[in-house]
Amino acid sequence: MIKYLNDIPDWQLWCFFLIENALIVPGVLAWGNYLLQRPRQEMFRYTRDQWKMCIVTTLLNTLVTVAGYQLWKHGYVRIHETLSWRVLTDALALFLVMDLLMYIFHYLIHQTFLYRLLHRLHHEATDPVPIDLFVLHPLETLSFGALWLLVLLPFNMNLYGILIYLTVNVVFGMTGHLGMEPLPENMRQWPVLKYLGTSTFHHDHHRQEQYNYGFYTSIWDRLFGTFKQ
Repeated sequence: MIKYLNDIPDWQLWCFFLIENALIVPGVLAWGNYLLQRPRQEMFRYTRDQWKMCIVTTLLNTLVTVAGYQLWKHGYVRIHETLSWRVLTDALALFLVMDLLMYIFHYLIHQTFLYRLLHRLHHEATDPVPIDLFVLHPLETLSFGALWLLVLLPFNMNLYGILIYLTVNVVFGMTGHLGMEPLPENMRQWPVLKYLGTSTFHHDHHRQEQYNYGFYTSIWDRLFGTFKQ
């Protein structure tokens, strides 16, 4: 795949990454619609403003993807395709490192002028729905994208580990904006699931913004005293 992308013209590269990012949107909306048990015809019934921000976010995510590809092409980001234990360990490392860094960034946004500048738009949804995953201020989208690319710079990461992490990222983002909890209460108390950022965990953050800043886990909220059960 990487060799193919390296051989095509720039305009085809942009189209490839745009299609890739655009396909994530209906995937999230369809799966969210299914979990919410809504009629199929309601899958795309969102406001014009929500769709506008969704389109802008998709375009900016494409820009971040192209930027990441160019960093790899010029040797700043190093990626290998070896099928080994590194697939899982790199995916887990990205999961935990990004969770910590996004917790810090998210917390700082809420405690500074950046909230009104960047983040208030996302919190207009007190009871989020799947499309709200993509309703972000453009500067916030670029900030998260830049943070992601900075994490890749110092390491030689496994390509398949990166793909696993990116898939998990979308799943957690969609789950956090369902507006309902698909997991039963007893399952959420299982040893590992207990520390993951469930739909209830993030929904509570939208309702009470001083709690639950984590993205994938509640570990950092528990450690730093911002956890609401």
